[in-house]
Amino acid sequence: MTTSNWQDYECLKTGNGEKLERWGKYILSRPDPQIIWNKQNIEKWDKYDAHYHRSNSGGGFWEFKNKIPNNWTIKYKDLTFKVSPTNFKHTGIFPEQASNWDFIEDRIKKYMQTNSEMRILNLFAYTGCATMVASLAGATEVVHVDASRGMNEWAKENMILSHLENNKIRFITDDVIKFLEKEKRRGRKYQGIIMDPPSYGRGPNKEVWKFENDFSTLLQKAKEVLDENFSFLLISSYTTGISHLSLQNILKLEFANQNIETGENTIPVTENNLILPCGVYARVTKN
Repeated sequence: MTTSNWQDYECLKTGNGEKLERWGKYILSRPDPQIIWNKQNIEKWDKYDAHYHRSNSGGGFWEFKNKIPNNWTIKYKDLTFKVSPTNFKHTGIFPEQASNWDFIEDRIKKYMQTNSEMRILNLFAYTGCATMVASLAGATEVVHVDASRGMNEWAKENMILSHLENNKIRFITDDVIKFLEKEKRRGRKYQGIIMDPPSYGRGPNKEVWKFENDFSTLLQKAKEVLDENFSFLLISSYTTGISHLSLQNILKLEFANQNIETGENTIPVTENNLILPCGVYARVTKN
């Protein structure tokens, strides 16, 4: 799945484990292990403002060829998001998720045509791009859950940038599994659930998360707070070795009578019309 709705983002070139991207008016060069093909037109690869270099000892660092701000903004449709080169190579936005944002927007708008309320739960919600999409699309409440207080603060900035501060958005800093257990006890239900579980992570109280060990439990607990009259469940994964077919199999067992769609998230590459794979997705919609 990909989208053609980006104006402020473009993957310009790819090769030799790197991608050259335009984020608004700034060009960044970042590593990507999926890029196993060679660079083309090598003489044009120095047209960047900043380049992220991986370190042999882990992590990495940014080399700034030109002076750029610590952060700036880009737009997706009617939303505005903060971009900032972080010390772990990310920018706060995963542009390939735009196709999922379009899906979220479409499902919420359709649901609200015949229903008076729709509560959306966004788990491992990061900087909140999907949260803002859901809120702008018309969800009556969006609950944004992430274990990182810093990411939640960034998400609040995106809320203000997108002029959604008067909408009902709740920001929760908590371990996702523990939060789902509390929501079940409270009897709260959601008509749409979004989740982007990491390969590995720690909760605010050092709870350990590992995708291959904990995803099944996560899915079970999310299912317990999914309303009987739900619209969608959306899953994204960047965990190496987890195929979209693996997600399809577990969802077939858990949601046997519902519509299930799985596949790869992708980004179009301007040079040579290539398609860059960027993780997998799975969607469950009410039959």
